[in-house]
Order: sequence, then C-alpha cells, then structure tokens
Amino acid sequence: MIDRSIHPNTRILLDAWRRMQADPQSHGFTGPDARDHENLLDRIFVVEQREDQSWLVRTSGTTLNALIGRNLVNKNYLDLWTGPDRAMMAAFLEAIRFDGAPGVVRGRGETLTGERVELEITLMPLSIEAGRSPRLRMLGLYQTLGGEPMLLGQPVFRHRISMLVPPDTRKLGPQLRLVANLRQGLR
Repeated sequence: MIDRSIHPNTRILLDAWRRMQADPQSHGFTGPDARDHENLLDRIFVVEQREDQSWLVRTSGTTLNALIGRNLVNKNYLDLWTGPDRAMMAAFLEAIRFDGAPGVVRGRGETLTGERVELEITLMPLSIEAGRSPRLRMLGLYQTLGGEPMLLGQPVFRHRISMLVPPDTRKLGPQLRLVANLRQGLR
C-alpha cells in the first residue's frame, strides 16, 4: 500500500499491524503503548464477517460513535454505505480478506444539512487464534482528515467513497545493492 499521504494515526496503526504480523509473540512487549495513542483508540472499530456476508460491528470507539451519531455495535458496517458505494465497500472487504493485508478507503462524510468532512478509513485483517471462531474479523480506524468542526456537531449521515487503496501483497525480501568502483577499472 502506498502510505506516503496517509494520516499519522493511520501510519501508527499500519506500522503496529506490520510488527504484529512479523513477530506476534513479542509485539506486546516491544510495541507502542495504547496510552500513548488515546486519540486513536476512540476511533477504532472491529467488524466480523457473518454467514450472510454482512459485517457486524463488534466494538466501536466513543469518538467514532459520536461522529456517526449512534453506537455502531451490533450494526452492519455495510449499512453506512449506500448504492454503488456499498457494493464497492463489500468488494473491498472481500479483497482485504482474500489478500490478508490492510487497505485504505478515502472518502467523505456528509451530514443531513450538507456539511462535509474528508475521511480515511483503514481496515486490516486480524489473526485468528487457535480455538477461536473461524469468523473473520477486521480492525478498522475511522479518521477524519481535518474539518471536523465544519460538521457543527452534527453526525455523519452519508458516506461516499472517493478512492480505494487495495492491499499491497508484494513480498518484500532482502534488498541488495551493487556498488561498482569505476576508478580501479580505468587504469
């Protein structure tokens, strides 16, 4: 995933996800402390895929609930989206599930009175622990890209997708660099 222009909170979460994938056992000891990122935690949610292909919200942060204007727990995440955006989001979640890597949604949220805010939503698959339900869960981060005061305290009613950044499934291996000393060869 190209992450040069993402929100700093998104970068923190993606970096933590990558570290957890690389070394899940020691991440709890060497990873960042949740107390250092309290503003990020209130915007996190977890969705779980159900047998009917809906995505049930299992947990959602208080800031996220305030931005949406309701508690999202036990609601279908896809209900935030309508029309073609809903179909794109369902396909995007399937791509993340299939590839097993994070993806980012850029879009906008609109209130009932037409105020808008730019959004960045990051979704990343969570590992299934042994003995746990085989249902797929994803960790999400709902991040506004400035302009939250422009909502005038009104909840986001409609979500629109502007851009989908699919999972980057390139395998990064050792990178070698060849350095040639041309001075020796010119004698």
